[in-house]
Amino acid sequence: MTLLALNKPFGTICQFSPHPTRPTLAECITLPDVYPAGRLDADSEGLLLLTDDGRLQARIAEPERKLPKTYWAQVEGAYDETAVARLRRGLDLGDFVTLPCEAREIPEPSHLWPRNPPIRYRASIPTHWLEITLVEGKNRQVRRMTAAVGKPTLRLVRVAIGPVDVFSLNLAPGQWCELPQQLLTLSGQPRSRPSR
Repeated sequence: MTLLALNKPFGTICQFSPHPTRPTLAECITLPDVYPAGRLDADSEGLLLLTDDGRLQARIAEPERKLPKTYWAQVEGAYDETAVARLRRGLDLGDFVTLPCEAREIPEPSHLWPRNPPIRYRASIPTHWLEITLVEGKNRQVRRMTAAVGKPTLRLVRVAIGPVDVFSLNLAPGQWCELPQQLLTLSGQPRSRPSR
């Protein structure tokens, strides 16, 4: 059984089959018979786990397994504690209500790789960074959550899945490494992480 960690680049589609206009995982990983355990949208970056084991794939991706996923989101507008408190409590997004999560403001991450292309800079509109840790992961959930509290996401990076942290692996965008599967037996509640 194989478990891989990939730092998925911005713009890459989470599939191995060819796409007419976008790069795919096949441009990063040439190892056969591994599949993503969960997804990241093309316009999101960061940690993606892949495996050839269906049970492990379910363990990573299924919300009832309670494996926390931590994101750094650069959002538009000034910091608003009321908006962040709403994120923490859970939000009605119309088609589902999000579970309570951890959310806090963090300083702009100094260790984060530059995005290519960079986000559009607008001098008249401030931005700030949030760290959000979820135990679910519905389609475009973090983006929908921040938009629902009036803070649209400009950049979204998944930095950790359970105990696996993209920075401790020292992976640049497009790089991957093999992991010991026992890393994911260390599940539990979302953990606090130092600001970077």
